[in-house]
Amino acid sequence: MVNTGLFSGSKAVKSVKTSFRLPYYTQWGQNLLVCGSVPVLGSWDVKKGLLLKPFHQGDELIWCGSITVPCGFQCQYNYHVVDDNRKILRNEMGEKRELLLHEGIQNGQEVEFRDLWQTGSDAIPYRSAFKDVIFRQSWNSGVVTPIGASPIKFSQEDAIVIRFKVRCPNIEKDTSICVIGSHAQLGQWKVPNGLKLNYCGESVWQADCVIQRSDFPIKYRYCKYDKAGNMSIENGPNREVSTNCSSGETKYIFLSDGMLREVPWRGAGVAIPMFSVRSESDIGVGEFLDLKLLVDWAVASGFHLVQLLPINDTSVHGMWWDSYPYSSLSVFALHPLYLRVQALSENLPDEIKQEIEKAKRHLDGKDVDYEATMATKLSIAKKVFALEKDLILNSSSFQKFFSENEEWLKPYAAFCFLRDFFETSDHSQWGRFHYYSKDKLEKLVSKESLHYDIICFHYYVQYHLHLQLSEAAEYARNMGVVLKGDLPIGVDKNSVDTWVYPNLFRMNTSTGAPPDYFDKNGQNWGFPTYNWEEMSKDNYAWWRARLAQMAKYFTAYRIDHILGFFRIWELPDHAMTGLVGKFRPSIPLSQEELESEGIWDFNRLSRPYIRLGHLQEKFGDSWTFVAATFLNEYENQCFKFKEDCNTEKKIAAKLKSFADGSLFESEDKIRRNLFDLIQNIVLIRDPEDAKKFYPRFNLEDTSSFNDLDDHSKNVLRRLYYDYYFHRQENLWRENALKTLPVLMNSSDMLTCGEDLGLIPSCVHPVMQELGLLGLRIQRMPSEPDLEFGIPSQYSYMTVCAPSCHDAATLRAWWEEDEDRRLRFFRNVMECDMLPPDQCTSEVAYFIIRQHVESPSMWAIFPLQDLLALKEEYTTRPAKEETINDPTNPKHYWRYRVHVTVESLLEDNELTSIINNLVRESGRSFPKKGIEGEASLAYGKQQNMKTPISSVSIGVHPRDALPVRS
Repeated sequence: MVNTGLFSGSKAVKSVKTSFRLPYYTQWGQNLLVCGSVPVLGSWDVKKGLLLKPFHQGDELIWCGSITVPCGFQCQYNYHVVDDNRKILRNEMGEKRELLLHEGIQNGQEVEFRDLWQTGSDAIPYRSAFKDVIFRQSWNSGVVTPIGASPIKFSQEDAIVIRFKVRCPNIEKDTSICVIGSHAQLGQWKVPNGLKLNYCGESVWQADCVIQRSDFPIKYRYCKYDKAGNMSIENGPNREVSTNCSSGETKYIFLSDGMLREVPWRGAGVAIPMFSVRSESDIGVGEFLDLKLLVDWAVASGFHLVQLLPINDTSVHGMWWDSYPYSSLSVFALHPLYLRVQALSENLPDEIKQEIEKAKRHLDGKDVDYEATMATKLSIAKKVFALEKDLILNSSSFQKFFSENEEWLKPYAAFCFLRDFFETSDHSQWGRFHYYSKDKLEKLVSKESLHYDIICFHYYVQYHLHLQLSEAAEYARNMGVVLKGDLPIGVDKNSVDTWVYPNLFRMNTSTGAPPDYFDKNGQNWGFPTYNWEEMSKDNYAWWRARLAQMAKYFTAYRIDHILGFFRIWELPDHAMTGLVGKFRPSIPLSQEELESEGIWDFNRLSRPYIRLGHLQEKFGDSWTFVAATFLNEYENQCFKFKEDCNTEKKIAAKLKSFADGSLFESEDKIRRNLFDLIQNIVLIRDPEDAKKFYPRFNLEDTSSFNDLDDHSKNVLRRLYYDYYFHRQENLWRENALKTLPVLMNSSDMLTCGEDLGLIPSCVHPVMQELGLLGLRIQRMPSEPDLEFGIPSQYSYMTVCAPSCHDAATLRAWWEEDEDRRLRFFRNVMECDMLPPDQCTSEVAYFIIRQHVESPSMWAIFPLQDLLALKEEYTTRPAKEETINDPTNPKHYWRYRVHVTVESLLEDNELTSIINNLVRESGRSFPKKGIEGEASLAYGKQQNMKTPISSVSIGVHPRDALPVRS
């Protein structure tokens, strides 16, 4: 790499004028500059980069600038949008650009690099979901020409060398690319005579040609063609290359034309939690190896993707509370729940085989029995471990796994040992092991320790989980199916990660969400919030390691609650609900700001506002007892909470202390009313700075607000809307642009974001800029004026779905609300009749077809919604198919599909209906499914006798809907 800047010394240096040219629309106060790896371009210091100048050419705003460099010069560079002070406003996405001037370019000649701005979406085809799965090529494209190959040498003075370069990641076997256009060198629009491009690797195609100056401008397009004579010309308007250079010097124009323009790729998929899968081989719960069967079914149905919920170990409490998959014990360890114990050894003794068969029968229930399943699997695994521990632990395969994972594996195993020894995951109760250190860890995992076998057992389980999930993941890749994981927003307060890295978390706080569609009182997830300032010191190493670990198994992932990377809803540790929180980071209301507006009684506004009338209204005749038990009267008819119950957790604990329950007719009702009182505030005082305040969410719903004078109401109302909807936008945008690119660059997985809830206006532009896919759920439209989303109007950079794990299934949602059902039936399905009481297969077909035909890149359907396409799968009460109830923090995550994957594979009718829907929508199919190139994991492919192409739905579902009289 030449490391050059401006030239020095007295000896003449042969030089080349190198120009940069980029079309880009900017707003007032925005500029473009080039920054690169050499001093003349700032050495990656944007403050020292080359500032470009704009000019108009037709409808385009073109930015250009030039440098003079030696012949043979090379460097890397990128473009940036900056303000007048060169502060970065937007970074170009994708790989760094390469600039290479070959020796054939002579002294005094000019080279112009004509680029297009690289967006986040441009990088999507190079994510592993596409590169390694969907567009995976098992063929050789032929001879690879180096991407910076020397251009044509020529002697005409009045000519220009044009280098055409385009990217095309999705190209079939025996297919090539050419340029056709208005010039004879480009075949005058005839494909057989066009300029054939050379493949340069990494999906890049390029070729050079010489064109006389007088022949410009030239119009052109790129085109695919194959040996059979088939061709496909790119979409969109003609491209054009022109020159207004009158210089007689030879000139080179290097075009970087981005992507070959094709119909946007679209695919479909199925979503189901790992624990919900049912197979003939599993013990009580879906297992990693069941994914191979699920992939087979996905391929048969025309799906390119299988989406799971988080699969990390959540064994914090040692009971069914651990069924909550978003509360990680370790963000690196896999959950023992998904282990297939039969696969631990090829030489299982007969008594263990019999135990396994008995367990399969006993645990084959309607729902997951989390505690019994975990106990059974660990018991069997320990017996197999005792038989084979030396063989496995001394194997080269295990040693390789251990060396690659010991940084997290050792602390995880030690934590599990200490958790079981002290009978709690609360590491504050572990005596001298409360504080983690590497010295303590090495002693805990030492081979000389008495408990070394226990430590090794945890290694052993993780090793086999890794093998089993890796086998399933590789199978999915080979079958052309993307395996999509889930990245939880938080970790459990009592986890390996908070034990090892306590400085990365704000342990005296809790993460949640403000009131939204899911819960009018907000949500409190109980996770500590992140200390982003501390995380940034090592460039977010913990996050980078976490994503790298996920990428071993997944080729796409969903960021849970992506809004948390812009700002998180932070609650005090003593809160139980999610209502009285504040956003972090955020710009608070200062005492000075409030005082300047005439707001001064901060104690009145920030403490629970409790008057006699409130007590009488909420508690009726019992108000005197409630007041005496929980409150002190500090002024006439004015009350405040006693010290032992002045937080939500203290209130709950005091209520629990009345063990016999005889004092209250309804503990839940009393608790809710007391919580209403303690939440009856207008401002939240910052616990770390008493002169900073945050408006309480929905403050206008409180009597504390309504009892204020009109001036105070108007001021606080205006400041409320400023705080929540205006003043934070730039801060939140900058925060997301610090953290999200780190996550995305930590792996090459395709990144999707769950952007539901109260969405700041900065979120969607940032996601678009970074190439992040958003989520669209029809019943939760992002447009405030819509009750139901319109799938046909979704943007391409989205994942659409009729429901999700945090909401009722299609069937349950349909049955929940008669009035809403009628509005949907009439306004969306355009039927004037009365809707059926239940979600019939025709209704499900209509809604699923809406989504599969949408412009969204992905349409992903919960398996329960797909089963609603066939009546025989709808006998189970709809409410039982719900995976999670977000309003219940202690919900038991235990739903299991009532039909095995093997049975679904044998159901030609269902797979044909789904397959036909996907085909007719124009979405892509897994090639393995179309061509039958791979043998399925489930060896009953011969049962699929009905050709997919022969299946049709003859009646429009709207015309076949049963009606209620």
